[in-house]
Amino acid sequence: MPLPLAEFKHVGLLNALRSCQLFSGLPQPDLEAIVALVVVKSLAKGDYLFHEGEPSQGCYVVQSGAINVHRVTAAGKEQTIHVFRPGESFAEATLATDRGYPADARAIEPAQILLVQKSGFVALLRRHPELALRMLGAMSTHLRVLVGQIEDMTLRDVETRLTHWLVKRCPDPAATQPCRIELRVTKRELAAELGTVSETLSRTLAKFRERRLITVKGREIAVLSPAALRSLLRRNLGEQD
Repeated sequence: MPLPLAEFKHVGLLNALRSCQLFSGLPQPDLEAIVALVVVKSLAKGDYLFHEGEPSQGCYVVQSGAINVHRVTAAGKEQTIHVFRPGESFAEATLATDRGYPADARAIEPAQILLVQKSGFVALLRRHPELALRMLGAMSTHLRVLVGQIEDMTLRDVETRLTHWLVKRCPDPAATQPCRIELRVTKRELAAELGTVSETLSRTLAKFRERRLITVKGREIAVLSPAALRSLLRRNLGEQD
């Protein structure tokens, strides 16, 4: 017998929270308490979820689609911090401060986002310290991503940043057989994530094609030999193979 619509949506919210590292493994009563705090937000591609400086309404979980969290420099250049996809949470740090959101968040494809409202969630954290520890773990993961991005931007050129990006997405970087990577963002968005512009990214991809490191077909990049690409990365970083 089919579930009533309201119950179907409720089950969908529970499953979305279970798939998120922040909430996975929580007992059913705690998940039910969090679901009661959730507001579902549907965004079209290009819609903003929030802008830098706006008061925090809570933290977010991506149920479907993708959210680009970014900042705009004084020169007007957009710098991607991270693209969040289904099962990932973000903006947890704003739960512990009165400051607003530290960046902008925009949907780069149609998205459904779960807002876990701040006031009720903070009260829940006080009752369940183990959930606060999970939140610290999630923020630590975000911090490691940011540290890696800072290292990329300050120590490496665009070729090395792109090489690093590709190697990280190869299931086995030591493999000599081709590996296919689906490009789930536009080249412009990837360029912003790598701290460059579309034209420079296109030239670097063309250089990699000429050197028979990759092929590109539509939104798919084939790394012809992950091991060769990893060797290039090590040489660019001054490391020994």
